[in-house]
Amino acid sequence: MTIREQMEQMERENLSPYACLSVNSKGRERTEAECDIRPVFQRDRDRILHSKSFRRLKNKTQVFLTPKGDHYRTRLSHTLEVSQNARTIAKALRLNEDLVEAIALGHDLGHTPFGHAGEYALNKIYEGGFKHNEQSVRIVEKLEKDGNGLNLTWEVRDGIRNHQMKTTPHTLEGKIVRLSDKIAYVNSDFDDAIRAQILCEEDIPLELRKTLGYDVKSRLNHLIHDIIINSMDQSDIIMSDEVFEALQELRQFMYRNVYTNPVAKREEIKAKAMLEQLYYYYMDHIELLPEKYLRMQSEGEDKGRIVCDYIAGMTDQYAITKFSEYFLPEAWQVDGY
Repeated sequence: MTIREQMEQMERENLSPYACLSVNSKGRERTEAECDIRPVFQRDRDRILHSKSFRRLKNKTQVFLTPKGDHYRTRLSHTLEVSQNARTIAKALRLNEDLVEAIALGHDLGHTPFGHAGEYALNKIYEGGFKHNEQSVRIVEKLEKDGNGLNLTWEVRDGIRNHQMKTTPHTLEGKIVRLSDKIAYVNSDFDDAIRAQILCEEDIPLELRKTLGYDVKSRLNHLIHDIIINSMDQSDIIMSDEVFEALQELRQFMYRNVYTNPVAKREEIKAKAMLEQLYYYYMDHIELLPEKYLRMQSEGEDKGRIVCDYIAGMTDQYAITKFSEYFLPEAWQVDGY
């Protein structure tokens, strides 16, 4: 018996009847030989962790664009916080931690530079539309590994595609990530807003603080406990009505006071305009894209889709660099002064 088979046996013996077992995966689009050490979801986790798109998350905006400070969240730190929240819940419920972690690490791979501002810009300008969750799936299915994709299992791709609240994952592990994402960003974005001196703790309505907690740490603790307590030995991942309603109200509070705050978002107009100009420029100069994107065009991919792929993959600084290269004049230099 291989190490992988021993681990699969441990899953059968120790995980909840509601867990998604590695041996029950619907599999990959392309059949592969099994690893002798790692079950399929652990293997998927490793592939995402070692991907280029995952590494680029460290230089992509979470909420505050190119902040001058070392402690503001990036898209990468947000992803790691989602993963940790989700693993805590999965472990307590005896669900599949490997599957949860793979989905969590991959859920935001498709985010654009400059956070949701970039997503809104591409969705507005490209007639086919742009959604970061669908782009995340496109990355793991097609764009990574020079057009070969990561060939992840169906369950991981399903969890990545359906991590937003308006969609429903088909596994409990995917549902854990979906809630963990909201818990992570609402609390960490508020923490960053305090750091940016946009909000203070007392700005949160008192009734919400009475229900969820009086600081970020206590709110995280309360929300995670509520999910575990209400989902234990259940065939769904749920929260109590009171806490779920309070979480929704806290999200709305954040939308009113941070996500649409003119002070926090004053640079987003520039970011959107910059990405729009880059989009039109590449549409007129598609030959400037790297070879793998040109190959996609020769294979019949829509040109606008390809340009979105390229721009969405940029980090904040790379987008600024390319914009400067194409649109800002350089100082005239004369040799032999």
